[in-house]
Amino acid sequence: MIGWAGRDTPHGGPRSAALDTVDAAGEVPWVPISRCSTGRLIPLALLCAAACSPSERTQRGGGVPDERVVIRVWAHSGQDAERRVLQAQAGRFDRAHPEARVELTLIPEGSYNDQVQASALAGDLPDVLELDGPFVAAYAWQGHLRPLDAIVPDTLVAELLPSIVEQGTYQGRLWALGAYDSGLGLFARRSALRQVGARLPTAPHEAWTAEELEGILAALAERDEDGAPLDLHLNYRGEWYTYAFLPALRSAGGGLMGHEEIRASGILDGPRSVLALSRLQSWIEREWVDPNIDDAAFVEGRAAISWSGHWDFRRYHARWGDDVVALPLPDFGDGMRTGQGSWVWAVTRAAADPARAADWIRFVLSREEIAAMTDANAAVPARPRVAETSALYGPDGPLRPLLDALEGGWAVPRPRTPAYPFATSAFQDLMEDVRNGEDIAAAARAAARLIDREIDDNRGYPPVSVTR
Repeated sequence: MIGWAGRDTPHGGPRSAALDTVDAAGEVPWVPISRCSTGRLIPLALLCAAACSPSERTQRGGGVPDERVVIRVWAHSGQDAERRVLQAQAGRFDRAHPEARVELTLIPEGSYNDQVQASALAGDLPDVLELDGPFVAAYAWQGHLRPLDAIVPDTLVAELLPSIVEQGTYQGRLWALGAYDSGLGLFARRSALRQVGARLPTAPHEAWTAEELEGILAALAERDEDGAPLDLHLNYRGEWYTYAFLPALRSAGGGLMGHEEIRASGILDGPRSVLALSRLQSWIEREWVDPNIDDAAFVEGRAAISWSGHWDFRRYHARWGDDVVALPLPDFGDGMRTGQGSWVWAVTRAAADPARAADWIRFVLSREEIAAMTDANAAVPARPRVAETSALYGPDGPLRPLLDALEGGWAVPRPRTPAYPFATSAFQDLMEDVRNGEDIAAAARAAARLIDREIDDNRGYPPVSVTR
């Protein structure tokens, strides 16, 4: 993801500022940083790694040669709890596969895509790569990934959430799979909603209409000292905007790009998208939205409703206990929609033994390892069977509505196209215009033309590139 102020992902917590190379024992040595010819910051450990064959012998304790096959795995540096689980998983993988050893490298999320692209140019991608779900199509089209269809069992894929498989599929091929999905919705304080007579819609088909939410916000504002009862996480930047607010456009009958013909004009700048964006802008202009500069609007009680995701639940619950309730996003006129997509695992073209590299993916997608990770980060387990036994997502779990939205087909993936990295950047700029009170129709038209020009410059991203 593109980094934001205060938090680097809509799928986790604050990120480490350092790149960590982690061995199975959990040791994190210092890694120097250099610059490549493009000016990007590149860890020297990554630049020199090409000189070291994965089958090269290393020394174990006591000077005994270590002839295990090395599987190089890169992952984003997530919240502390996620890092601890990844380190433990590397150790458990090594013990379960005595013939192999995982070399785990953690990279800060804000610079992750730049690091990967620079390393791809240098011919130094790892065997297994973690990447953000909406970037799968771009990485596949660029020729960085190997399809998983032949190296991941169909029985495993069949057990996963439909949203997990959908996010990892591009042009009919499966390229990536994740151990968890993200959950997006509204978090609210029951007591505050009761005070204004608001109902609690816990199922997707019961979602508040946008007009109903506006009535609730107006009533809450009258009782609120600062009059700003809604937290839209405006302290966030980057990918948050597309992940969080594209569902509003889709719920209004609009969107970012077409599905059959990959174009933005007529969709992003269409009347339904403009209406949804204008409604969001009106909430800001009416001063119903807390600026949330300190990332504490909901925790401190300034906002009674927070437009947020699974990663915030634990800190919200720590402050308000069972007064916190998870609700579906509002219906902007064409049915409630929610976001989906999180970090996924893929095998790269650099993997000398793709089946061996896929052992890591099969391992971290086992029921036990999914449970370990989602217990740590509160994300939606990729396997519904794991979710059913989860304290958070089980039948009576507080986050069950987030799982129901994913399982019930209410979630919409961000456009699965190689144009997405550029399109999301343009949408983020458009959302800044929304925040700043600019003319929505004109700003949306300019963003759509910019995206279409990028698509034209790449000849529409012809599918032949996928097979390179």
